[in-house]
Amino acid sequence: MPSRATKIVATLGPASQSPDMLEAILRAGVNVVRLNFSHGTAQDHQDRAQLVREISHKLGREVAIMADLQGPKIRVGKFEQGKVELVNGHSFLLDAARDALGDESAVGLDYKELPRDVKPSDTLLLNDGLIVLEVTKVHGAQVHTVVTVGGELSNNKGINKQGGGLSAPALTAKDMDDIKTAMALKADYVAVSFPKSATDMELARQLCHVAGAAHDHKPGLIAKIERAEAIPELEAILRASDGIMVARGDLAVEVGNAAVPALQKRMIRLAHQHDKVV
Repeated sequence: MPSRATKIVATLGPASQSPDMLEAILRAGVNVVRLNFSHGTAQDHQDRAQLVREISHKLGREVAIMADLQGPKIRVGKFEQGKVELVNGHSFLLDAARDALGDESAVGLDYKELPRDVKPSDTLLLNDGLIVLEVTKVHGAQVHTVVTVGGELSNNKGINKQGGGLSAPALTAKDMDDIKTAMALKADYVAVSFPKSATDMELARQLCHVAGAAHDHKPGLIAKIERAEAIPELEAILRASDGIMVARGDLAVEVGNAAVPALQKRMIRLAHQHDKVV
């Protein structure tokens, strides 16, 4: 295969994890296989990593494994019918205390801290920004909103706050368990979702070193830049990481689509200056 500087990262999913398909993907030039820890069990990830190593060994190729941590679940809950249609101008309640399934007027929250993080006039973007809500009132566990851009909202869709400012920590209890799994399978890279500062990356590295000690393994750390708060901290995050991932989807929801191309160029330039993967 001819040499190239740009590496190809491919995410394994249900359609690409069979031995034959995985071999075809690796033959086609994949350099890094990403295991998405938002889905699947620890055993699933162990099995996939083993298969990647067996096939890459058979092909005589060096293929890295990246364990991508889920990060905080900043999402709405579930709906009685699986989805609802939100109408412009109508009220919609986000209720952290609600246990019942949602409907056209209200839904529970996976992210229980939302009422602490928002205030009237804040803009909330749901389902990758397709749904827009304006906060009108916060009362206890309830966030009252009015729909400014409606549409279909289904179970467990993500919540972003325009301009950033949600307090969810980058590393959850699940992520800490998943780091142990990633070290047991000796993942070459661990990708940290939603870091806000260098401290998040330093904590992740410390956890990786503790969990990896038993396996004599230290991974590279990749910071996924997908929060508005990460932008002013970019250089410090870079110093604390082995590379960064430009997570354009989530980042665009927080900072606006138009800002992303210039930010991406800046991130690439800074990463090159610091001799980091991007």
